Amino acid sequence: MTEIYIVVVAILAILAISGLYVGVTNDAVNFLNSAIGSKAAKMRTILIVASFGILIGALTSSGMMEVARSGMFNPSLFTFKEVMLLYVGVMIANVILLDFYNSLGLPTSTTVSLIFCLLGSAVSVSLFKIATDETITFSMLGEYINTARAMGIVSAILLSVVLAFICGTILMYVSRVIFSFRYMKVFSRMGAVWCGLSLTSIVYFALFKGLKNILAGSAFIGWINNHMLIALLICWMFCTALLFFLQLFKINILRVNILAGTFALALAFAGNDLVNFIGVPIAGFDAFSYAKTATGMNEGLLMEQLTHPETANLLYIMAAGAIMIVTLWTSSKAMTVSETELSLSAQGDDVQPNSSSSLFSRAVVRGTINIVRFFDRAMPQRAKDFIESRFEWADVEHTGAPYDMIRATVNLTTSALLIALGTSLKLPLSTTYVCFMVAMGSSLADRAWGRESAVYRITGVMTSSWVGS
Repeated sequence: MTEIYIVVVAILAILAISGLYVGVTNDAVNFLNSAIGSKAAKMRTILIVASFGILIGALTSSGMMEVARSGMFNPSLFTFKEVMLLYVGVMIANVILLDFYNSLGLPTSTTVSLIFCLLGSAVSVSLFKIATDETITFSMLGEYINTARAMGIVSAILLSVVLAFICGTILMYVSRVIFSFRYMKVFSRMGAVWCGLSLTSIVYFALFKGLKNILAGSAFIGWINNHMLIALLICWMFCTALLFFLQLFKINILRVNILAGTFALALAFAGNDLVNFIGVPIAGFDAFSYAKTATGMNEGLLMEQLTHPETANLLYIMAAGAIMIVTLWTSSKAMTVSETELSLSAQGDDVQPNSSSSLFSRAVVRGTINIVRFFDRAMPQRAKDFIESRFEWADVEHTGAPYDMIRATVNLTTSALLIALGTSLKLPLSTTYVCFMVAMGSSLADRAWGRESAVYRITGVMTSSWVGS
């Protein structure tokens, strides 16, 4: 009997490695695209920065496994055999789904995928228990499934999609009006202040989204929590002074911001989303160890032990981090997923996604045009002329990149702020969806979507976002 479950644990370990591969392939779009899309640095440099972010994020991960262990179902009502079968089903479905979307070049949420795989497997096992046990009725299904937690997570993620798109649109529009596409002259005067604000947001994001768990309880974090506004003001002043000093030496501070944001997002991804890839296999191994120690592998043992909080072994975390870094450097599918977002957010009408138009996308375009016409009629002519002059496209960087470094900075800063805000409110947001929709909103505000291509691009956005859901 023990040998069978040793094989099951080995299968879970293999699926964990596969999950790490397809997970990094999918989520690399989160922290690579702003740097790649703006050509802020060579690909090798971008990958090195992201690798350091992943390594530190993995090592500082708390490894909390509550979602996989008891977040979607009540393990105290499931036997050891049922839990092991449930976990194998979750991992197989999760790996297949993520790899399928990656093959299509569609970014999806590993959080949503894990939640629904856990929920689906738990419902299936619960229905089987109800069908084979006369003492259990269908009305008791709610006792086995943690539906409130699952629906709360999904609702927060879907809300974040809309919020990310709106915030990306507004912040990009304001930034472009301030700097225009010919931003060099204005940026020489105001760039350090603007980039200082952006870098402050990124630092806040890295501390409270990426390193919050390891720094929790320290006097430093305690002081910041009690004096948040003062701490942010001091950080802004310091970052502004530092960037102004670097600017005096002809260092492109936009590149500094973009690489810092890439590091922060990679750190947060590894530190917070690791449970999506190794949480289920580790929970399965814990269930195996508990059953073997407590009863000598009794299949009917109820898994109440899984309700207790647990942290992953540091060795597992280090191995997972190494696999993630290797995948980042070797996965061709990661570049395919990145190309989807870059094609949707590229400047001009000459790049169109491989998506047909839809009734919804056509309605969005018509509605947007009507709104623009309304404000156009109400706005004074001088104001209209000024705004139009700010959106006269010019490739002042002469890189031929899909978009410039102003937009890349907006993408990183907005994503960092929204995810940090969600973390502070204890809302489980999807890093993939937030980053993706911010990029789409900023490209729309930047007038990268002409009327001819907007319908196709919006269809592509909705396909990438809602198919993953």
